[in-house]
Amino acid sequence: MIINALTSKNHSASFLFWWRIASAYRRRTPLGFVAHFMTNKIGRKYGIQIPIGTKIGRGFYIGHGIGIVINGKTIIGDNCNISQFLTIGSNKGTPAKIGNNVYIGPNVCIVENVVINDNAKIGAGAVVVKDVPANATAVGNPARIIIKKTEQ
Repeated sequence: MIINALTSKNHSASFLFWWRIASAYRRRTPLGFVAHFMTNKIGRKYGIQIPIGTKIGRGFYIGHGIGIVINGKTIIGDNCNISQFLTIGSNKGTPAKIGNNVYIGPNVCIVENVVINDNAKIGAGAVVVKDVPANATAVGNPARIIIKKTEQ
């Protein structure tokens, strides 16, 4: 895992590897300094802006990581999968809360204080301005629910 992240041609995996280390260590330690440096370097090169210390759960995956902007106060659950050109922002300081096992397609904007519940899917090009219930699929601008699976 460590060797793959250091030598990986997958810049998303490399970014997340260094980002996790930078989030765990302060800059005062040699490893923390290197991790912050590498996170900034990879982030600038590919347009990935995820502030150090953002609350992100285990199993977070960035597919085709380029053009990603996430507000530092965003909370992301476990096993979330995001695609390129994602923006999670806030004008009033309260960004989104994203549950577990969520898929977010390419070119999505998530605006303000919305909650995307567990097992939700957000389709490509959606602009999410309202909460998305669990097990639902949301698409469009503004995003609307097209499929809502009931739990069995």
